Amino acid sequence: MTFDDHHPDPHRPLPPEAGEAGAPIARRAPRPAEPVASGVFPFSAIVGQDEMKRALLIAAVDPSVGGVLVFGDRGTGKSTAIRALAALLPPMKAVEGCPYACDPAASAEACPHCAAQAGARRSRRVPVPVVDLPLGATEDRVVGALDLERALTAGVKAFEPGLLARANRGFLYIDEVNLLEDHLVDLLLDVAASGVNTVEREGLSLRHPARFVLVGSGNPEEGELRPQLLDRFGLAVEVTTPTEIATRIAVVRGRDAFERDPAAFVAAHAAAERRLQKRILAARDRLPRVAVPDAVLEAAARLCLALGTDGLRGELTLMRTARALAALDGADAAGLDHLRRIAPAALRHRLRRNPLDEAGSTARVARAVAEVLA
Repeated sequence: MTFDDHHPDPHRPLPPEAGEAGAPIARRAPRPAEPVASGVFPFSAIVGQDEMKRALLIAAVDPSVGGVLVFGDRGTGKSTAIRALAALLPPMKAVEGCPYACDPAASAEACPHCAAQAGARRSRRVPVPVVDLPLGATEDRVVGALDLERALTAGVKAFEPGLLARANRGFLYIDEVNLLEDHLVDLLLDVAASGVNTVEREGLSLRHPARFVLVGSGNPEEGELRPQLLDRFGLAVEVTTPTEIATRIAVVRGRDAFERDPAAFVAAHAAAERRLQKRILAARDRLPRVAVPDAVLEAAARLCLALGTDGLRGELTLMRTARALAALDGADAAGLDHLRRIAPAALRHRLRRNPLDEAGSTARVARAVAEVLA
């Protein structure tokens, strides 16, 4: 899902306000870390898969990058990583009773529930939602439909929210996304373009906010993703089965220890999880102040030209991801090193097929980075 400039990201802090004329901009202190959820494999305990973890952290800091696509072998921690990240994030403020978990500080006009409320809206803290979209889900289950129980018992036309409503301001996770049925792909494309889910059926006419970070995973051997949906992912990462004996042993030992005693395993990694959570919160607060110099933007444009990417979405993704990565690193400005580190994930899925070049997309990006950013 791409958050464009007209729809501010609900997770991103508002820019600090300037004081009196000539006064420096006030910087807010990062929020304190929240208790980390238990019962979920810790994000900090995931061994290897650095590119995948970096992409997910970038999406957590700035969802405007457009979501993450994770392709690779089975059993390499793809679904474990996304659930671990969501459990790591602190609870968010939501309007009490709102089925779309709207931000209390946001306008109530876009939400039918909040728009109908009189006076101040009460808020509560809720976990960041992670919603699974099953491959066999019906259209009604995804977008929502008429609440048949209330219609039959009370004669009232009421809307029963679907998966898109539950995912608002959180993550929508699709395992085996390359096997998703075409009609569901079309639905996702419409919502991804607008950030709003429109329901017109059974006498209902309703619009509600549906802004989420789209995360997909799959095995490339089982089929390719439709180009229209592939283009909606900001980052695409490749995960492979580790080949080093020490890494394989560490993964197996960690997973076995977690399954034998989840509470003890989570407790052992609690300090590392809190440090990582503080890093994400600090990066969110720093993000609006991170600069992207013209030299970095020029390098991004040259890189996209060298690779022949279509449109300008490649440059936008490079700029946003480099800025988010700089915020994670605690830097005040994005640099060429940040560009080098995120270029493969931002560009490998945007390349045209070249029948004269047998190298894979990752190798082509690496070659272009070496030539353009030398």
